[in-house]
Amino acid sequence: MDDEDVIQRIGALVEEEHALERTVGPSGPDDDTAERLQALEVALDQCWDLLRQRRARRHTGEDPDAAVVRPPDVVERYQQ
Repeated sequence: MDDEDVIQRIGALVEEEHALERTVGPSGPDDDTAERLQALEVALDQCWDLLRQRRARRHTGEDPDAAVVRPPDVVERYQQ
């Protein structure tokens, strides 16, 4: 997966997230929607992390293709 693939994946995830958010009523999301929104958030965090890894590797002269998707428990602990 190259940078463009990751960026396209991010775009698709964001589109799905926004579409789901538009369906949420005033009482909040139902359980299925809330679960999917959480999964999308994790997937987005993983994609952004992968893109940052690839760019950092390229910047330091390393192979960006050696970057790996980190597990949710790793990317969800990052400070924002």
